[in-house]
Amino acid sequence: MALNGKIAVVTGAGLGIGKAITEILLRNGAKVVLLDVNETAGKSLKEAFDKQYGWERTLFLNCDVESEEQIKAAFQKTVETFGGIGILCNNAGILNENEWEKSISINLVGVIRVTYLALEHMNKLTGGRGGVIVNTASLAGLGPLLSCPVYTATKHGVIGFTRAMAVRRVCLKKAFLFLLLVMAESAIPLLDLDCPPNCKGFTGKQCFHVIHCNFNLLITATLFAV
Repeated sequence: MALNGKIAVVTGAGLGIGKAITEILLRNGAKVVLLDVNETAGKSLKEAFDKQYGWERTLFLNCDVESEEQIKAAFQKTVETFGGIGILCNNAGILNENEWEKSISINLVGVIRVTYLALEHMNKLTGGRGGVIVNTASLAGLGPLLSCPVYTATKHGVIGFTRAMAVRRVCLKKAFLFLLLVMAESAIPLLDLDCPPNCKGFTGKQCFHVIHCNFNLLITATLFAV
């Protein structure tokens, strides 16, 4: 596939699934803005990608999806640097049952907030060119993850929100495409694509392959929508 000239924004891009998504986008020709609260991981990843793909292909911005101000500033910087936003990957998330309000704020409210702010830039009525929004969900959004009820609730919410937005887009004949990336829980705890011992026997490369295959199926649709 070819995503040459496409501009993508990935939240939670510094590690794990976000890192894998970013690399897939770069491999296929897109320019990518990496958003993450982990400045050390984000800058380190940006440096690594600069060597492999060229400094002009990526931009790292420290951004918290809980902050509307930071998101607006990040999108404005993206437009100023690359000229627009064509692909948004809502990937930022946490799994912390003890801080359940923060989990809801990041995993669900953050997805909704970032989506609506991105649509302001993608809307053809305000100078945008349409676009694709990919929301990272989980098998916990399809059935209960018994040890993590709050996480389960947030991922059910992400799936419901995405499905509703997709139907709304069709009814209103909007030039947007909403997609879901549903990952198995074996990929959730990945940090820098190194699997922990309890990761059901998956190696880092195997988990990257799972992400790569699933995301490739979704991102192919951008060729027809962006």
